[in-house]
Amino acid sequence: MAAAVCGLTWSLTAGAGLASADRDLSPFVNTTCNYDQVQSALQAADPQAAAQFNSSPESVSFLRQFLASPPGQRQQMAQMLASQPGADQEFGLVQRVFNTCNNY
Repeated sequence: MAAAVCGLTWSLTAGAGLASADRDLSPFVNTTCNYDQVQSALQAADPQAAAQFNSSPESVSFLRQFLASPPGQRQQMAQMLASQPGADQEFGLVQRVFNTCNNY
């Protein structure tokens, strides 16, 4: 997410993407987490990445838009991010965040 989430933005645009086209994007597309939950999960998973992410207004805005969008639009957004350079590097972090955000 540091470039993540969300990039998801996640991954969020702050310097990374989500994942390559062969990755399962359904955890991101179908998440029930809200912005605060995703932020808390990111902070717990990687405080440095969270700080980097939060310093990028574009990333924060993208994540908010992503989470507010319906699944069909999220799928398109996630696929766009997955095609960005560096997407594979942040996939593990983004996956951890979205797999744990419901705990917050």
